Amino acid sequence: MSNEQDVSQRPLRVAGLFAGVGGLELGLKRAGLETAMLCEVWAPAQAVLTKQFPDVPLEPDIQHLKALPDDIDVVTAGFPCQDLSQAGRTAGIGGEQSGLVSHVFRLLKKHHPRWLVLENVRNMLVLDKGKAMLHLVQELEALGYSWAYRLVDSRFTGVPQRRQRVLFVASLTEDPRNVLFADDAGEPDEEKWATDAYGFYWTEGLRGLGWARDAVPTVKGGSALSIPSPPGIWIPSNPAGHRIVTPSITDAEQLQGFDKDWTLTEATADKKSGRDRWKLVGNAVTVGVSHWLGKRLLNPGQYDESEADLMSDSARWPTAAWGSNGERWRSYVSMWPEHSKYTHLMELVDRDGLTPLSYRAAAGFYSRTQKAKLKFEEEFLLDMKQHVELMDPANIAPVAVGVGR
Repeated sequence: MSNEQDVSQRPLRVAGLFAGVGGLELGLKRAGLETAMLCEVWAPAQAVLTKQFPDVPLEPDIQHLKALPDDIDVVTAGFPCQDLSQAGRTAGIGGEQSGLVSHVFRLLKKHHPRWLVLENVRNMLVLDKGKAMLHLVQELEALGYSWAYRLVDSRFTGVPQRRQRVLFVASLTEDPRNVLFADDAGEPDEEKWATDAYGFYWTEGLRGLGWARDAVPTVKGGSALSIPSPPGIWIPSNPAGHRIVTPSITDAEQLQGFDKDWTLTEATADKKSGRDRWKLVGNAVTVGVSHWLGKRLLNPGQYDESEADLMSDSARWPTAAWGSNGERWRSYVSMWPEHSKYTHLMELVDRDGLTPLSYRAAAGFYSRTQKAKLKFEEEFLLDMKQHVELMDPANIAPVAVGVGR
């Protein structure tokens, strides 16, 4: 009896697979959970984990990981959604699965944690017209799991980043609905957002913009242009030439809930472009999101299932759902479990560290807006046009050297 009490009173122990820079694990740690093992294959991310979690064993590759520690209570995995798609497409070919997520299923056959926590991009819900998500659900149900997932907006944690991610929780013995659905604060009033700064994607302009008032759109690890992709920020009150800017990498770290220089290591410090650090931060889990999740893993609430509707097999995956044994139910909870105290965008960014968007980037974006059928704020376009003209090297007068008055 005393041994059972000791187990129940110890912290929940976490094994972090596809750990990246530890956003999931850091939030869970702040909630009171204990990280017992990490697994990450990319060397720059490994360097961050070694720096930030120096006492935690680090495994280099899930493909070579034979088993998890025996006393693991929570398994986390933020695998790329493309790997889920790859596994789903090959699931019927002799039982072979080529996606990396298949190694999560392999490990779960040997180890039975109390909780499984997955995190992924919103596209996870529509990938392969929903077949990838169906594959994930079917694989877990075949192992006996009940599951629930919820799309959440990182702004609910108080950071000014409109980032929508899928949190997926499953268990053999517990009710994941009481973790994900017990809290619902609802969509906040628009008056909450300040009007002194607006975020946007300067890599877009034809089909999308990522427009965000008093926030930046999702911080990305890269773009279709394969370059570091900090979001743009429009600050109408700034002097001309400084109204269209980009945040620094330390701003981005804080937008994700990390401390400044969380990703700064010897492996990333000599990268002048900052490409690795932007990729590390852009691929991370917002720390406040996993902190909230960790609190609910330790102390589940009570979900009222009367709000849910039974889904048909052909229905699209909604923003929140739960199920087991072949049945799926749609939940109508919002993307906002809580309304934490909000840090306004201009309160978070370091004004001295903001960089004017380059001529090439601004000119390309402005050119695309002129061809697009999208609607843009007129004042924004005027400021963008002026910014392009001011940043044009042809319009910048050379600095006279050695000329006195």
